[in-house]
Amino acid sequence: MPLFYTAAGAGSASMMSLMLPLVLMIALMYFLMIRPENKRKKQAEEMRNSLKKGDQITTIGGIIGKIVQVTDETIIIETSDDRVRMELTKWAVSTNNSNPPADAKKGKKTEKEEPAKLEEGSDTETK
Repeated sequence: MPLFYTAAGAGSASMMSLMLPLVLMIALMYFLMIRPENKRKKQAEEMRNSLKKGDQITTIGGIIGKIVQVTDETIIIETSDDRVRMELTKWAVSTNNSNPPADAKKGKKTEKEEPAKLEEGSDTETK
């Protein structure tokens, strides 16, 4: 059997051993970078589609206002007591301040931490 036949057989095995780490890196990159970003985009889109009249919002530019009118692509907000109104596109909304955070919706209670009490006669007391 000629020598080049055996070298070709060994080359395909080494090629597979090189492909495995590459495939693993691509899968890891998908689960650590691409998938979470798609989730964030989907949540932001749902938040923007659920905007309604009376919601308090913050724009990506830092403007805070109350929604007075909602259309398919735009919203109109009042920014102060002087009734200054601005028309913005929905994609410019950063957060909806009217909705409680997701943790509060699930009923998670935050426990207050009390300061540690010192017992009388302990070594940490100063006299």
